[in-house]
Amino acid sequence: MMSGLSFSLAYPFSKVISAVAEAEAEAKSKANNGFPSFLPNQVHTIKDPFARNLAMRIHRLPVSVKFSENPIMTSCVKPIMMQSKANPLVLLHGFDSSCLEWRYTFPLLEEAGFETWAFDILGWGFSDLEKLTSCDVVSKREHFYQFWKCYIKRPMILVGPSLGSAVAIDFAVNYPEAVEKLVLIDASVYAEGTGNLATLPRVIAYAGAYVLKSVPLRFYANYLTFNGISFDTSLDWTNIGRLHCLYPWWEDATVDFMISGGYNVASQIREVKQKTLIIWGENDRIINNKLAVQLHCELPDAIIRQIPDCGHLPHVERPASVVKFILEFVQRETKSVNLCVSAE
Repeated sequence: MMSGLSFSLAYPFSKVISAVAEAEAEAKSKANNGFPSFLPNQVHTIKDPFARNLAMRIHRLPVSVKFSENPIMTSCVKPIMMQSKANPLVLLHGFDSSCLEWRYTFPLLEEAGFETWAFDILGWGFSDLEKLTSCDVVSKREHFYQFWKCYIKRPMILVGPSLGSAVAIDFAVNYPEAVEKLVLIDASVYAEGTGNLATLPRVIAYAGAYVLKSVPLRFYANYLTFNGISFDTSLDWTNIGRLHCLYPWWEDATVDFMISGGYNVASQIREVKQKTLIIWGENDRIINNKLAVQLHCELPDAIIRQIPDCGHLPHVERPASVVKFILEFVQRETKSVNLCVSAE
């Protein structure tokens, strides 16, 4: 590995200054036009006011990594207020998603007094990946670590939903000094990476990526993910969920991750040292909630909370319940094994 000195020399100061200038220009554009200029134009068609409000707060910050000649302009939602006492909450997202996944929960966490960040995992979300060379697990981990090292700088309460739980576990095991506690939501941590997709010829992989971002597939995914939302809501949520797929580099990033093998963290679960909160929707049709019990048994120091009448993404479907559990976990760390709350 590079030493700190040689690593800094690998990124000329002028490039960092240029990246910062770009970030400042985008911030000015956002102030003038409402939405950041780097978001796809289709953001204007989104109806959900919470998604629109959160989209207006997305920034790009320069992050220098070893596998890219230039800093990566990395998308995230920053806290309104930085705190010096309590450690921050950092929100990841699920597979092929973005920080907009937190549109309902993010403002509630801020109201509860948390310094809250929503981070777009490399290859997904709204970062500028035009010159990206890699989107495999190692690159995603390195990118997140450099972001944390540059901007957060304190042990964090790391929150990962669905595949974001695998990202969180992988990160916590490799960089334990960066993570104080974990919150795993309907965790996808027992899949063996991308499986057979890793062996596909590139031309077939690109065809699969084209289908992955299609409106019909995303619409059907919403049907499986959520309980009883209306057609209009599902269509709007489909547009929110695929907004990041409209970048020209999205297919390259998706295929690179697909053929790299993806996340396989089952063997790392018992290595987790941090206190962990497991949240699960009892009506999850994507991942069986029996795996929540298995995960609870395998994690060395964990508690579990289940939410009735809730599907795969509780932070979208039952945000108040998720915030309640996180608040209890952070402030009181209750010792009871199971707790259910009434549907909101």
